[in-house]
Amino acid sequence: MLTTVNRVLLALAGLVLLALGGAVLAVGLGAPAPSWWIHADRHDVLLSDAERTHWRDAGWWWPAVIAALAVLLLLALWWLTAVLRRHRLAEVLVDTGDGEGARLRGRALERVLVGDAGTLDGVARAHAHLRGHRTAPSARIRVHLEPHVDPETALNHLTDQTLTHARDATGLTSLPAEVRLRGVRHGAERVS
Repeated sequence: MLTTVNRVLLALAGLVLLALGGAVLAVGLGAPAPSWWIHADRHDVLLSDAERTHWRDAGWWWPAVIAALAVLLLLALWWLTAVLRRHRLAEVLVDTGDGEGARLRGRALERVLVGDAGTLDGVARAHAHLRGHRTAPSARIRVHLEPHVDPETALNHLTDQTLTHARDATGLTSLPAEVRLRGVRHGAERVS
């Protein structure tokens, strides 16, 4: 749904910009101005002296223009980050051995990875995120460890048990993973 909305908005914005840019270029090269064009010919200025200086004495004008442009810039940056952000893998294809195959929801596999990583003593929180293609997924796992946990032990548990179990259960030949380990902040302990 969001992909469709994004594509429609991009197509509309592209068509509007193409029409305006084409009209500016055509009028600038001497073509007759279209009926909806705001200027008569190529020698007209975009803003006349009267239009440019009309709101000069109003104290609210320039802050309002700058605020509106800042909002437009923030919306454009938000849209750009939403388009460039990597999305979760919706499903993973599992080979069932009978030539048919099955589809496993990506969020279900993520929950299994988080649950299996959480079985290690000293794991405060775990997050998993699947990326890649549905026939060749990759995992990104973040684990928040308590201060007493050895990071090497946690990493070995993740690679030897969690990822191996997920790879074997889905029938994948490989499940590359990026694992990030972080320590959980804790308050100072008081000794009495």
